[in-house]
Amino acid sequence: GLYVSEMVTARALVEGNQRSRRLAGFAEDESPRSLQLYGTDPDAVGAAVELAVGPGAVDHVDLNFGCPAKKITRHGGGAAIPVRRRLLAAIVRAAVRAAGDVPVTIKFRKGIDADHTTSLDAGRIGRDEGAVAVALHARTAADHYGPPADWSAIARLKDTVPGIPVLGNGDVWEACDALRMMRSTGCDGVVVGRGCLGRPWMFGNLASVFEGRPPAPPPTIGEIVPVMLDHVHGLVDWLGPVVGVRDFRKHTAWYVKGYPIGAEMRRRLSQISSVDELADLLGRIDPSIPLPADARRMPRGHTSGPRPVSLPDGWLDDPDAMPSVRADADALVSGG
Repeated sequence: GLYVSEMVTARALVEGNQRSRRLAGFAEDESPRSLQLYGTDPDAVGAAVELAVGPGAVDHVDLNFGCPAKKITRHGGGAAIPVRRRLLAAIVRAAVRAAGDVPVTIKFRKGIDADHTTSLDAGRIGRDEGAVAVALHARTAADHYGPPADWSAIARLKDTVPGIPVLGNGDVWEACDALRMMRSTGCDGVVVGRGCLGRPWMFGNLASVFEGRPPAPPPTIGEIVPVMLDHVHGLVDWLGPVVGVRDFRKHTAWYVKGYPIGAEMRRRLSQISSVDELADLLGRIDPSIPLPADARRMPRGHTSGPRPVSLPDGWLDDPDAMPSVRADADALVSGG
């Protein structure tokens, strides 16, 4: 297994943004060190990779070309990039050259929409420009996160780019989903995004099923409580008591998703103002409450879509033209 960092904007990293520099840092004992970068300018991406593989070097660089956010795609960034083949190739080429012996991987979506699919070209470009693996989120940018993932697109990509590992992403909510995806598509591994939100034990279950052992049953609320408290303490150590607790509010909804604890308790958890308040509320919940079977596959995180994709004027006219991409296409937005 490999944990890839939160997405870091290449331009902000190069320009010395302190938050980006901190996000790109690693603990001394952390290994392997895997950094995900996002960028629209080949020069900025190359410079960011040079920084990343310098002192305190990373062991792996991942490039994200999947963000469907309107504020990104309308300026030609994120999921809009793969439709412009020369731009995609230039970014990957710059990253691979700057990385030297450090492996580079790329992640992308099926395309802009059903009429503008790009994943096969993106896979070929990634392979030809030196990426060591490619990952496909089996939805288009127009799908956003709404419709079911189209795993058949992963199978087509695997058939198109022999000789390079293909990873599949989309609707891996339980460990058994990873096995089903690999068996049905022939892909070499899976990328888990929303599926692990509020479910950090999912990775242990993945390790189990890949080794031929049954996954552990879903934990009770009582088993989740110490995980939540450890998580919030980590955020407070990282971000401070105010921002850390505020950031954890969204995680409370993901942790208790599907557990029958009542709407009022969910509301109160989402409005916590301190670690002590969180601990007090969790202490009032019956620790024996299990996760109902019909709640195991409830989506977490983004669920919106489909929606129209906002693009620069003329963006789809000539896929082989080399566009100039605005700096504000590099705004820091997670997703993909």
